[in-house]
Amino acid sequence: MNNELLRTPLHGLHVSNGGKMVPFAGYDMPLQYAPGILAEHNHTREHAGLFDVSHMGQVRIIPRNGNIEEAAKAFETLVPVDIVGLKQGRQRYALFTNENGGILDDLMVSNFGDWLYVVVNAACKTEDIERMRNALAASCIVEPLESRALLAVQGPEAAQVMARLLPETEEMRFMDARIMSLGGAEIFISRSGYTGEDGFEISIESIDAERLATLLMEQPEIKLIGLGARDSLRLEAGLCLYGSDLDTTTTPVEGALEWAMQKSRRAGGSRAGGFPGADIILEQLANGASRRRVGLKAEGRAPVRGGAPLFSSADSDSQIGTVTSGAFGPTIEGPVAMGYVTTDLAAPGTPLFAELRGKRVPVTVVPMPVVPSRFRR
Repeated sequence: MNNELLRTPLHGLHVSNGGKMVPFAGYDMPLQYAPGILAEHNHTREHAGLFDVSHMGQVRIIPRNGNIEEAAKAFETLVPVDIVGLKQGRQRYALFTNENGGILDDLMVSNFGDWLYVVVNAACKTEDIERMRNALAASCIVEPLESRALLAVQGPEAAQVMARLLPETEEMRFMDARIMSLGGAEIFISRSGYTGEDGFEISIESIDAERLATLLMEQPEIKLIGLGARDSLRLEAGLCLYGSDLDTTTTPVEGALEWAMQKSRRAGGSRAGGFPGADIILEQLANGASRRRVGLKAEGRAPVRGGAPLFSSADSDSQIGTVTSGAFGPTIEGPVAMGYVTTDLAAPGTPLFAELRGKRVPVTVVPMPVVPSRFRR
């Protein structure tokens, strides 16, 4: 068995810039650079950060008959999301579900006119590609884009950086997706990201990735950012990490992701159901689920990490939930977490207790995101 870690096309750049490399989803990835996680987090919130997300899976879905609507209809058999209504040049968040309504992965889907562009999580991409091939083979060609890298530019100054390099991006709004040319290289670019800040994700051929990354790093607003700050940024933004906050035992309703299901796929909609686990998910949409993903803020400065049990009182023996992600939030200058609690305890303001190193720490249910998002809509 080969346990050697995979490397992204930017691995050498990370090492040469002092990246502290760690295993993540089967890849050797930068946790942080010399400034440290706190400085990298704050730089992204105040200026712009460059993230290597080339470990993610990129896939092209091509309709065999040339009709993009047929590809969209076929893709809807896998997700509880409106893909048929996704207009050319737009991107949408989606979820692969199983027959029990559990989430197999979360992903992004873009309509590029003649084909769909799909980005899936690194740890799930082998299974996701097999799933798409099995379900879509009759109507679509499923083509993994293994020769492409993926970079993200995130932060309030990301727009001015991209406008300087590529003026056409000034017209883009949140979740717009385009095919453009930058420095002679074809890129797929979306105005989106995983930090709660305005920003862009850029897919480019691997052979051109380091040249693009170097160009971006030459911009005065930008610094390289590692996985550590990426995690604290997404936590403050209330964004889920698959495998921690979402998994095969969690439904979209339990995960507080109903917003991702458009009316056309819900009960009474023009294309209601027809996806794995539809009966369970639609029933929960109508009547609620027994548990709910919530934001959590703990007293003090010590972060409450994933796996910590939650209780309704300091002396209760009955666990009512579990923290799934937790870290110190530099923007709020305190710990931030999310987790699952019974629905009767999910209202913002509800006082709870988390078990931290054998002690019960007061935590409060809070609305997400704890740091307001700054997408350009």
